[in-house]
Amino acid sequence: MSIFRTKNLDDMLAAGRAPGGLKKVLGPFDLILMGIGAIVGTGIFVLTGTGALTAGPALTISFIVAACACGFAALCYAEFASSVPVAGSIYTYSYATLGELVAWMIGWDLMLEYGLATSAVSVGWSGYFQSLLSGFGIALPSVLTAAPGAVPGVTTYFNLPALIIMLVLTAMLSWGVRESARVNNIMVAIKVGVVLLFIVVGARHVQPANWQPFMPFGVGGMMSAAALVFFAFIGFDAVTSAAEEVKRPERDLPIGIIGSLAACTVLYVLVSAIMTGIVPFQKFLGIDHPVSLALQYAGENWVAGFVDLGAILGMTTVILVMTYGQTRIIFAMSRDGLLPKKLSTVHPKYGTPFFATWVVGIAFGLIAALVPLNVLTELINIGTLAAFTLVSVAVVILRKKRPDLPRAFRCPGVPVIPALAVIFCVVLMTYLHWLTWVAFGIWLLIGLVVYFAYARHHSVLNQKG
Repeated sequence: MSIFRTKNLDDMLAAGRAPGGLKKVLGPFDLILMGIGAIVGTGIFVLTGTGALTAGPALTISFIVAACACGFAALCYAEFASSVPVAGSIYTYSYATLGELVAWMIGWDLMLEYGLATSAVSVGWSGYFQSLLSGFGIALPSVLTAAPGAVPGVTTYFNLPALIIMLVLTAMLSWGVRESARVNNIMVAIKVGVVLLFIVVGARHVQPANWQPFMPFGVGGMMSAAALVFFAFIGFDAVTSAAEEVKRPERDLPIGIIGSLAACTVLYVLVSAIMTGIVPFQKFLGIDHPVSLALQYAGENWVAGFVDLGAILGMTTVILVMTYGQTRIIFAMSRDGLLPKKLSTVHPKYGTPFFATWVVGIAFGLIAALVPLNVLTELINIGTLAAFTLVSVAVVILRKKRPDLPRAFRCPGVPVIPALAVIFCVVLMTYLHWLTWVAFGIWLLIGLVVYFAYARHHSVLNQKG
């Protein structure tokens, strides 16, 4: 059936090498910092407090469980990225293995995941930025500080800082990926330095008594927290979206994927252990700045100020990298005919998908400005878990379909490792709220309608057929 038609891998690789395409300017160090830039942000600076309320000191185990789900999937991503260094991430891999309809649905899913992630983090960035301004005695008009209905009892119409940061980073991405990578690398270095400062200073104030009881809400609480803090690891897969802009993708992409995930896992476990060792976990109720609270609790107020700065930079890099990943997926889908061709045009001077970048920036900037944060975050985790599940299945299928394909990196223990990735992801999905499942189902139904009404007929494969 036409909905299960797959793209020829050799044609995909040729398209990625065609002249006039995206510029190849990124190396392994850029990719590791890009991954860390996407991962270290809202998760470590905000979600650690909510996770502690759900799991208690066992939050450290929650992070390890979430990291295992990501780690197994990361090995599958690394094999695909080294074998098929083409823009589009799991969308592209699915198109080559599982068929057009599955590829479209996962691309549709990723558009929602990446887009809402950038919008949600922009709202968080706005809150920290306004807090920073207040320290200098500057206050924005209340009507421009949040989305309508976001603050109970306060009249708000528009989150202006959230829109502005989206537009500034969109402009940066549209002008060139090399320049964006340099800015990202500087901000990542600063925010990792801030996290390391917290670890060094906070470790002196840990009271082991605060770790007892270690698992106050049992295994269920620990697993629920793992499903929640999984959000903290979202982003390493965005590295694969850079495939066509990497100088040596066969070697550098696996380094970037696995290296960034490993570094962030170590940071998360250390930060959560120290944080819950300083402050009894019950005190994180209603707190949206748990890391700086721990330092204030320990009397290290000067370091707490640096943490707030690190949070702002951390969220900035998350928005930057996730917006980048979003535009490259749309670029790949447009090039395949599933979205309008205008979205895959490359700017002759900047070598970027200029039009697609601005469409993404303006659309999700307005969503950040007009939609409350709690609404934005509902679908992000389930969309990512679904993507990780599919890439784990796809790597096994590609092994059978194309055993001859050169693989600079091979996922170890196939099919066991991919199976473990599927199991971990599905188990975490079962701990998400049922309303999240309903909303996710509605979004996928909309995607099916768009596919059969537009994408299927405009597909490049359909034109060839």
